[in-house]
Amino acid sequence: MRSDVITRGLERTPHRALLKGTGVPQSEMEKPFIGVATSFTDLIPGHVGMRDLERFIEKGIHTGGGYAFFFGIPGVCDGIAMGHKGMHYSLATRELIADMVESIAEAHRLDGLVLLTNCDKITPGMLMAAARVDIPSIVVTAGPMMAGRGPDERRYSFVTDTFEAMARYKAGVIDGKELQVCEDNACPGMGSCQGLFTANTMAILTETLGMSLPRCGTALAVSALKRRIAFASGEKIVELVRNNVTPREILTREAFENAIRVDLALGGSSNTVLHLLAIAHEAGVELPLETFDILARETPQLASMNPAGGHFMEDLDVAGGVLGVLKQLGDRVRDCRTVMGLSTGQLVSSIERVDEKVIHPVDNPVKKEGGIAILFGNLAPKGAVVKQSGVSEPMMKFTGTARCFDSEEEAMAALMQGEITSGNVVVIRYEGPKGGPGMREMLAPTAAIMGLGLGDSVALITDGRFSGGTRGPCIGHVSPEAAEGGPIALVEEGDRILLDIPNRRLELLVDEATLKARQEAWRAPEPKIKRGWLSRYAKLVTSAYTGAITTAD
Repeated sequence: MRSDVITRGLERTPHRALLKGTGVPQSEMEKPFIGVATSFTDLIPGHVGMRDLERFIEKGIHTGGGYAFFFGIPGVCDGIAMGHKGMHYSLATRELIADMVESIAEAHRLDGLVLLTNCDKITPGMLMAAARVDIPSIVVTAGPMMAGRGPDERRYSFVTDTFEAMARYKAGVIDGKELQVCEDNACPGMGSCQGLFTANTMAILTETLGMSLPRCGTALAVSALKRRIAFASGEKIVELVRNNVTPREILTREAFENAIRVDLALGGSSNTVLHLLAIAHEAGVELPLETFDILARETPQLASMNPAGGHFMEDLDVAGGVLGVLKQLGDRVRDCRTVMGLSTGQLVSSIERVDEKVIHPVDNPVKKEGGIAILFGNLAPKGAVVKQSGVSEPMMKFTGTARCFDSEEEAMAALMQGEITSGNVVVIRYEGPKGGPGMREMLAPTAAIMGLGLGDSVALITDGRFSGGTRGPCIGHVSPEAAEGGPIALVEEGDRILLDIPNRRLELLVDEATLKARQEAWRAPEPKIKRGWLSRYAKLVTSAYTGAITTAD
């Protein structure tokens, strides 16, 4: 075992002494050393219940014959970080998390890892580390939050009943009392936000990839089932260590294609494009951005999930969960290895029933194409991403007049002051991986557009990204980004922009000679953040079309 280098031999006497100083008995020195990377924090609703899951993971590890060591991993709540300086740090922490897990696993020669996670950038960061270190690993996602319940018996969710409600209040659609009811009921307790936002999408894709046990991706945070999954994961990691089953044996090209198809079938978060690209990079799997669009054209959307639809995670779990989606996709699914020890096909064959009111059959889809589309054109030569599952039919093709803003704050102020009107295309730039830095989510302006009733008449384009809660004609990840002199930096007030999602086009309707003159006159702006580790991150991070990874190249 890897841990032999710190537990065996005369020359390891000092190492054993230090381990005994932590309380490890001599009798446990020959057992597999399992690191439990826990992202427990009091700061995030999705993580406050992890202390309970830690207990069950530890019980499972010891039952399986291993010895557990816990170490902490930080987490950022995107909802709390939204709309201010904090959001610069969110995506960037994904790289920190991967680096931290790698550091502890390598420095302490751990034999295996249980990765306890839940929210947006933490789960992909953990998976990146697992793929990079490539020692036996299993992921436990802490589970989604229950929908809120208000006095009117309706179900409440975080995005639609806070960010969008705020804009509806501003527009006079709801009063202060109703806004307070939304605020009080949107987040009733522990768990990741109730809809198919980034946290829950990534939990689902982690299970689809084969890196967590069945039902882990959808079982509610408050459920006894989640405890049992945590215990079983603790037992399973010891078995994986003994059989030397490593992440790169599971994270194959075929597994990534399955994950993309499930994402498309559910209409999941557009952030998963960044994360799957980054995880694939660490796993040594070639996964071009175009793959998402190729699969989208042949994978129908089978569910209508909140925020774009009416179903919540609790509905999806009861309807059949991840395996139910895979079953409905049928022969589109590739048979792959999983941490469970059974193949994807074997697991799917165990499903007897799927609630087709929630997860439609492929011959009666919600939409004929998957939830994400990749756009190209002179405004996005390297690609852009849109969550087409959240776009209304009238806005699938749209030509509008550019309103240009060099930060999210400028755009938000214009929206709240009523300066954005029907027929506008809101362009928010210098918010990409380098320019942000950190590629901030634009949930506040996108929610404002919807809440102000402009979702069928205004589009938004950015080199930043969006929350999984975003809906409407919102195009992100525009590459190259403005800070690199990409075409989005050259857009001027009053320019006409064409959005054509069915034909995958994003065009700036300006002649080439004019664009060439603007390019020659363009100068890179001063960095927004010049101190701290984000200034280093900005120098190392790559474009969105590569997954916004950091590299020394």
